[in-house]
Amino acid sequence: MNSKLVFFLGPAGAGKTTLAKALASRRKCAFFDMDVLMRPASDVIMTMLGLDPNDRDSADYKKYCRDLGYRLTMDAALDNVELGVDSFVVGPFTKEAANPGWIAEELAKIGRTTEEVDVYVVLVHLANEELYRSRIEGRHLKLDEWKLRNWEQFRAALNVRSVTWPLPEGRVLKIDNSSPDVNATALELERQLYAGSAEAARP
Repeated sequence: MNSKLVFFLGPAGAGKTTLAKALASRRKCAFFDMDVLMRPASDVIMTMLGLDPNDRDSADYKKYCRDLGYRLTMDAALDNVELGVDSFVVGPFTKEAANPGWIAEELAKIGRTTEEVDVYVVLVHLANEELYRSRIEGRHLKLDEWKLRNWEQFRAALNVRSVTWPLPEGRVLKIDNSSPDVNATALELERQLYAGSAEAARP
């Protein structure tokens, strides 16, 4: 049976990390959150440059830290995929999702293809802009201060994403994560990701 590499993509506030963790705890998968993996390095890099270490949205952050964060995350995830471990990866992946050849290039680093690894993309979104803002405000994170100060600019990123990777039918799932019951949403997602598995309907 192929191992799974599942990407959780979506705007800030959509709850992609919370949803991925809820499902990972049920399946005991490897879990990789790009912000967590990159945070120690980005704090140091931004501070050394005299920039705000809590910044995750400016052009400076994207110039100096963004690509490094994706590289750290994918190297860790691919290492686990190579071992046959189902791996969940959380991050925006905006530029990567727009590159049709990106996923094949990544898997080639471990000598695999999309025929040998079951790649899924979970596009996480909320029902409306007000819910995004409410959840972002409710997190009380310094990392969100730029978003709230520049809401008109940030809100352009709230549209449901698309993915250009040539994946088999049914491998891109759009999930409305508006329900406060994340466990129920995770259960429904589990059924879709593990359809046909003997463990697809764990209680």
